[in-house]
Amino acid sequence: MIRIENLSFSYPGGDFRLEIPRLTLEPGEKVAVVGPSGTGKTTLLNLIAGISVPTSGSVRVDDQTVSDMNDAARRALRAAKIGFVFQDFALLEYLSARENILFPYRIAAGIRIDARARTRAEQLALSCGLEGKLDRRPGALSQGEQQRVALCRALVMNPRLVLADEATGNLDPANKTAILDLMFARSSDHGATLLAVTHDHALLPRFDRVIDFSDFRQSQGGAA
Repeated sequence: MIRIENLSFSYPGGDFRLEIPRLTLEPGEKVAVVGPSGTGKTTLLNLIAGISVPTSGSVRVDDQTVSDMNDAARRALRAAKIGFVFQDFALLEYLSARENILFPYRIAAGIRIDARARTRAEQLALSCGLEGKLDRRPGALSQGEQQRVALCRALVMNPRLVLADEATGNLDPANKTAILDLMFARSSDHGATLLAVTHDHALLPRFDRVIDFSDFRQSQGGAA
């Protein structure tokens, strides 16, 4: 599902450099990424999603070379195949929680928001404990509630790849378990690959494999 080869990335004007000689994830695999802050874990997710572009090397997702695509093609790939739970949630303040969850339908070519989509969004929200909160805007939600809205948005279109950046970071233990259960169940139901950045080592036994970013060569420069 993911194949990275001879990847090198650096931010303009900074001293951060990430180098990954080779990294692969198989379809349906559930992989955790750990490592100290600043080693490039968030950067890796951005490179896989095509939000950032490597300085050299290749990133392939589902047999498509993301690193060779133009901006429009990368956006289309994200909309069609990738669900991304951002560390800062990236919710749109002018939209309600329901509208934020359904937002991927607005940007995916040729897909309409129909009754089935709305039902799927509401069922996801209910499974995340967001009943009664769907008409509220992000500013009226707690951090944990915003995080759950972001997770629902990532899962609503049943993506083939789920990228999660500290998806359980702002949740209490009970909700943390429930959200992880939901991510794993949805991924398994649809054969999706899950790649999750986490600082919570108690969660690691749940994953098929753990990638320690300390194993990759990099210079410190402030990337997450």
